Order: sequence, then C-alpha cells, then structure tokens
Amino acid sequence: MKVICFGVRDVEKPIFEKYNKNYNYDLELRRESLSADNVDCVKGFDAIIARASDKINCDVLEKVKEFGIKYVLTRTVGFDHMDVSKGKELGILMARVPSYSPTAISEVAVSMAQSLSRKTAHFAYNASKHNFQIDPFGFAKEMKNSVVAIIGTGKIGYESAKMFKGLGAKVLGYDPYPNEKAKEVLEYASLDEVLAQADIVSFHMPYIKGVNDKMINKDLLSKMKDGSILINSARGQIQDESAILEALESGKLSGAGLDVLYEEKLYFGKNQPEIKDEVILKLLSMYPRVLVSPHIGSYTDEAVANMVEISYENLKNFVESGDCPNKL
Repeated sequence: MKVICFGVRDVEKPIFEKYNKNYNYDLELRRESLSADNVDCVKGFDAIIARASDKINCDVLEKVKEFGIKYVLTRTVGFDHMDVSKGKELGILMARVPSYSPTAISEVAVSMAQSLSRKTAHFAYNASKHNFQIDPFGFAKEMKNSVVAIIGTGKIGYESAKMFKGLGAKVLGYDPYPNEKAKEVLEYASLDEVLAQADIVSFHMPYIKGVNDKMINKDLLSKMKDGSILINSARGQIQDESAILEALESGKLSGAGLDVLYEEKLYFGKNQPEIKDEVILKLLSMYPRVLVSPHIGSYTDEAVANMVEISYENLKNFVESGDCPNKL
C-alpha cells in the first residue's frame, strides 16, 4: 500500500521509518503541507496521513476521490483542518489520533504557568540584558498557595490537574461533561466560579466550530481575578487575541502563555514570517509577560511516536475491516 505523509518534520522521519517495519507501507514523506495547490502530488497513492497544518477542504477531497484514494488520516487529536462531512459524502474513510500523549501537552501548560507565576522568564530575560537586580514585579505567590482552574477536564486537562496538584495548588475544574476520574484531583464548579477564584486559568479543550469560537473573549476575561495568568495550549480558535492584549495592557492579566494562535498557520513552522497583524506584534513584544510558542505540545519523542504508530494502526484497521475505532 502506497502512503503519502505530509508535514513531516526532520525529527519525525526516523520515527515514521522505524514503526513502518511493523506495517511495510510504501512510504513517501513530504515536509510541505497538503493543500489545493499541491494536491496533484497524491495521485497514485492509496492513503494520506496528514497533520494540522494541512488544508483538507472540499476541493482537496474531490481531487482525492478522483484519484481513487480511499483513506485520509490525520495524526492529530484535532480535525478542524479536515472537511469530515465532505469526506463522508464522498465515501472517503477518515480517522484521527484521539490521544497521543496528554502529558506532553500538560507539561507545556504547567511549565508556562510556572515560568509566569514564579517570574523565572522575567528574571532570565533581565539577565540576558545583564540586569541582575531584584525588582518588585519579581516577587510571587508560591504554587501551594495558588488556585488553578482547568477548563476542559478530558485526558489532557486531567493530566494538567494532577501536575498542578502535585505542586501543591488547589485545583478547580469546569467541563460541561465532568470526568469522574478527575474528581480525585480537582473540585468542579461553574465556569464563573472557577474564573473568579483562580490565579491561573488553563484551557484544555478541543475547538468545536460554532460552539466555542473565541471563547476566551472580553466577557470571559472580565470574570477572571485581577492579575491572574492565562494559559492556552489547546486551540487558537478558542481565543480572541485582541481581548487578551487588552486584558494584559489593563493589568487584568499579569501574564499569558499561548502555545497557539488564532491564525497560527500564517506563522508557525516558518522563520521570520511577515507579521502584519498589529495585535500579534504587540503580544510578541510583551515577552516575558507573554510567552508564545509554536504549538509545541506534541514536540516530544513519545508523542510523535504515538502519533505515527496510531495512524499506521488506524490505516491497518480500515484496510482489514473497513472500520476503525478512531474513525471520524
């Protein structure tokens, strides 16, 4: 079976090859992302393995169908980059990786929160400028005396809650669909209640179009404690960056850790991209109060290995049975 994989970073190539020994797919690994501009290159393949940077829209899927490709898989948790309804209409089988390493993403959220809360980024930045003075902004509340709110308590939110709890924090949680297991480490309350109490608010939810678009907006931020910290390592589409900037400038937020941006495909994965958005430029200029990273939640050896192997297994299930536990 001929399989073409897109958005393959250099660090991933050995992992794709290593785990393919168990499946023997005829692989082609491509660094570029898939879009309507280069979709003709998939002709002659049997399956596509994509990632979040690919644009698998109606036009792409119609070409895929024309070329006789039956399987389109994403090696990500989120699948908003894929037109699933169009895929179903065309009879194309699609699947995702529902969980590749919750701890990998949780570590990003917790490390950002720690860096902002304990002011290590602030002092490291000052030291890089040969400034070793202690200033009033550098004094912090210890985590054992802090309240952390986890918004979205699925696998990633649960792992994050365990980490914050391990540091001594009181952990609150909000989720329309509570996770019984998470109750071991957090207390559930309403969204307004957790926002009002938390020193750190960390978001861990999928993006659902039409449901939580720009959920982190002016109204939500106004309900947070003055001087609190915002962390979003989930999806850029759930945040309104103009509102976040305003909250930072007013002091409503003391800091923000953003591993995602609303239009991150314009910037992430590129060196020195042209940034025309004044809001993004201002947010970047506010380092070290604002930490922005290029969606690095999956950047661990374990996470990449799981993404690849589960994608291979999804394809195997489709080929052998016509179905898959992770089918979209």
